[in-house]
Order: sequence, then C-alpha cells, then structure tokens
Amino acid sequence: MKWIKQDLQQYVQAKEYVDTIIIPLLPFQLSNDSNLEKDAFQSEILSVFNRELEKELTGRVLLAPNFHYLTSADKEAEMERVHTWVEDIQTQPFHHVFFVTSDSGWKKVEQSLQGSLIWLPATATESMKASDIQSVIRSQVKEVTELIRSYWKG
Repeated sequence: MKWIKQDLQQYVQAKEYVDTIIIPLLPFQLSNDSNLEKDAFQSEILSVFNRELEKELTGRVLLAPNFHYLTSADKEAEMERVHTWVEDIQTQPFHHVFFVTSDSGWKKVEQSLQGSLIWLPATATESMKASDIQSVIRSQVKEVTELIRSYWKG
C-alpha cells in the first residue's frame, strides 16, 4: 500500500494484515551544484525501486512518505527525527520497519535505528539506457523481496 488516500482507506480496514512498513530515507541539498543532478537521479531511482518493491509485497506492506533530510545534516540529529517517526509507527501493529536508502552514511548509525536498514548502492547511472536501469531495479527488488520475506518467516 502506498501513501495515497485510496490505499490508506484499505490499510485502515486491513491493518492487522499489514505488518511491515518501508520508510525511504532521501538526502536533499541545494548547496552543491555539482551534485544536484546526481542526487536527483538517485532519488528518482530509489522512488522507482520503492514503488516496485511495494507492488511486489502488496497486501502486507505500507510504503511511508519519504523521509527527507539535508545531506549536510548531522546523522545523529536526523536519528532523533527518525526515532519520532518510529515511535508514532509503533502505535500501529507493525512488526517490521525497513529503512531504504542509497546513502551509505546511514550504515554508520545502522545499529541505532529502530528497524532494519536496506542500503542500495548506486548501481544505476545516468548514462545507462532506461531498459538497463529497469533491469537493475528489477534485480534489486527481487533480492530485497526475498530478504523481507525472510524476516517474515523468522
């Protein structure tokens, strides 16, 4: 289920079956012109990945709104913001919280997250053909789907 009115209406009716939430962690900055296009491209790729992942796991997963943060921000401060999100999420029957990002900086604070981090290295580049990008995303979605399902079995 996506963070849209129709899906959220369904979520309210079936929340006992939706035990997993996915929170995209997306960096944002305007201060470094040389990285703007790269950052925007990675954000687009991550958005496509998350939509495809949600589609693959429909019925058991809620895709939360994007958690945006400044690239230059202190990760510890951002952790506090993430914790407030998780505290609110824990008022619902979610048993699994996954954070999805392409920012390797989150790996350093992964142990402090109240959930599981899925780090996707930036494998798609702007010079790749659209079909190649789709192929990379499909492959990543397949692997991450298997990972999430392993949490459900565990």
